[in-house]
Amino acid sequence: MKTIKLFVFIFALFSVNILYSQNKATQEVVAESSKLKKAVDTKNESAEAESYFKIGETFFNDRNFSKSEEYFVKSKNIYEKLDDKQNLEKVIRKIAQAQENQNKLKSAQSNYKKASKIGYSKSKKDLNANDASRLSSPTSETKAEAIQNNILISEKENNKEDLAIGYSQMAEVNIENKNIPKAEQNLNTAYKISKEEVPQQALAINQKLTDFYIDNKNFDKAIEAKKSVLKENFVKENSQKKVEQIQELAEIYIKKNDPKEAIVLLRNAYDIALQKGHTLEAQKSVKKLDSLYNISQNTDASVKLYRDFLGKLPDLVSKDRSLVDNKILEDTEQRISQLIKEKELKDELIRKKNIFNYSLIGVLILLTGLVIFIFRTLKKVQIKNKKIALQSLRREMNPHFIFNSLNSVNHFIATNNELEANQYLTKFSKLMRGVMENSAEDFIPFEQELDLLQNYLALEKTRFADKFDYEIEVDESLNTQSLKVPGMLIQPFLENAVWHGLRYRAEKGFLSLKFEKNNDSLNISIDDNGIGIEESKKQKTEHQKTRKGRGMKNTLERIALLNDLYKQNIECKITDKKEKPGVFVEISYKLING
Repeated sequence: MKTIKLFVFIFALFSVNILYSQNKATQEVVAESSKLKKAVDTKNESAEAESYFKIGETFFNDRNFSKSEEYFVKSKNIYEKLDDKQNLEKVIRKIAQAQENQNKLKSAQSNYKKASKIGYSKSKKDLNANDASRLSSPTSETKAEAIQNNILISEKENNKEDLAIGYSQMAEVNIENKNIPKAEQNLNTAYKISKEEVPQQALAINQKLTDFYIDNKNFDKAIEAKKSVLKENFVKENSQKKVEQIQELAEIYIKKNDPKEAIVLLRNAYDIALQKGHTLEAQKSVKKLDSLYNISQNTDASVKLYRDFLGKLPDLVSKDRSLVDNKILEDTEQRISQLIKEKELKDELIRKKNIFNYSLIGVLILLTGLVIFIFRTLKKVQIKNKKIALQSLRREMNPHFIFNSLNSVNHFIATNNELEANQYLTKFSKLMRGVMENSAEDFIPFEQELDLLQNYLALEKTRFADKFDYEIEVDESLNTQSLKVPGMLIQPFLENAVWHGLRYRAEKGFLSLKFEKNNDSLNISIDDNGIGIEESKKQKTEHQKTRKGRGMKNTLERIALLNDLYKQNIECKITDKKEKPGVFVEISYKLING
């Protein structure tokens, strides 16, 4: 038994790792999310509401009622704003159904009433009114009357989904009235109707039917019902559902006190789960088999099973889902934690600076004879504070840069492009290390800055491969080995060119970055043929207009501080080209040799 406990412990560790794997939405949700983004970008509120509704329907059909309610509510809010009564009636009914399935009966009743009051469709008005009456009815007779009225409406409208729900609800009333034969008939009818239209609903009704048989100790009929659903195409063609139904069948045999047949079924479910790559289903089968082996004191079989599962678990997990690189995730989380700490440190430094400055004011008042000394001290403090502010602004580039870059990572993961995502994350990690290593200095070697900029443009080129090409030219007369430049000063201008200009072009654009020596100055030019500043402003969404860009403001503040502290005389000119589209940026400052 100690050996088994050890395996259970190791298995638990694997299970924890499985939980950190990236949860993926269904293909329908992913596809609809793409439409949703387009709707939001084009300010098409009707299409946006429709996408929310369809996403909600996907979750509803998948029996995730809490999540479906969340999206239905989003859809409802927009339809209310648009005063679209037809769709509003439809979505409020769905909200009520989702709430009823979560046993939020008061909320469901209220929403059925709201949908009925809208009354866009006569049949839907009656359906919703009957459902509201059903939930508020104190007697089974009035409930049955309301349900029967909805069954008649659904038959007339040929609404198979609502018709199956009606028969399922009628079964509940008959169970309450101890009319077992009628309840069985209702559930079988509901199953036959739903399996043609909504397989997930059919599975739920089948489970309800088997539970009904089990409650009445009719295990043979429960087994027959579960075996019948295993013959359906929507189960046979879905290996995960097949495994789940086999496990449910095994549970019936366990309740029937037939562990041998249950073991055979669970072994079959386990084998299918291993073959098709369903980790959690395999885990569930292992746990149930272990429980049965323990009851029969078959320790050897239990140990052999755990050994087999643990040996196949890494391959099983790799087949089951695409995993996010845990190391990259941990590093990112650590950087975010570090940035939070730096922000707290910055606030603390500002607080201490204020206290110190107030103290200096008090000293100036009390010790007027030491004005010259205090003036010199204050000057030193101001310089120190400016250096602290410059350091803080330089470090503030890190979170701004990280979060903008992570947008690209999110794109590859959302589109299930695992190879591109891994390659991008590797490059991104390398770039981040370079940024972090150079964040402590005001000026860094030109070669390091050039390497960072090349890496950054390579990453953006990967993200927007069909949007732009780029070129970097460096004056051969520049002594790149000894030359020092302000770190991460140019990157925000490149980022603006790509994100606000080039990526909105219909055709592929071009970005040019040049470094030229002009006597004792370094001239830097950034030239793009994107859509330009004014056009970019026009295309901003209302949400984007309310957001205050921090990257460019940060850069201009750094230029002002560098000019003040080091007398660099850095000049920056940004021109929105008139004769042709694009933006031209000129930056110049004195050459600094290390």
